[in-house]
Amino acid sequence: MRIESWRLAPADAGDAGRLALVGAASFLDGFAGIIGGDAMVAHCATKHNAEYYRDLLAPEGSKAWLIEAVPGGAPLGYCVLTAPDLPVAGEGDLEVKRIYTLSQLHGSGAGAAMMAAAIHAAREAGAKRLMLGVYAGNERAIGFYRKYGFEPVGKRQFTVGDQVCDDLVLAMTL
Repeated sequence: MRIESWRLAPADAGDAGRLALVGAASFLDGFAGIIGGDAMVAHCATKHNAEYYRDLLAPEGSKAWLIEAVPGGAPLGYCVLTAPDLPVAGEGDLEVKRIYTLSQLHGSGAGAAMMAAAIHAAREAGAKRLMLGVYAGNERAIGFYRKYGFEPVGKRQFTVGDQVCDDLVLAMTL
């Protein structure tokens, strides 16, 4: 079922449970068949729980947005903008630390709305560059980011269970 009606809303630490729910669902949806089931469940329990998102949004300057279904307000996607935690980040950089939507929203404009909000907020904060990490095998997401001018600037690895995955680090000049 494709969801046709949604809205973009600012989010904060009080929305941590909603962010965690969408984060875990999106991670499972995106990595099923790539990462083993037990490893995915364990990863979601630690990297997609409410406490993780409260901590992510705690630093001053961190921002988040939720995509919510209309009507009803069910969380369908989110984007978080934070200080960077990337190996090639420098002074004046900010990071899109996850921009996830449920697959029913792909092609709906929800990702574009969140990216526009993140770019606007990064410019308002005086950032010089906006960065993000993306799974190297996620061609759909890489194509999406390239439309905004993101280019590869490095690589990093992340571990889920005993599986090591490769990320591309992308950046765009603001």
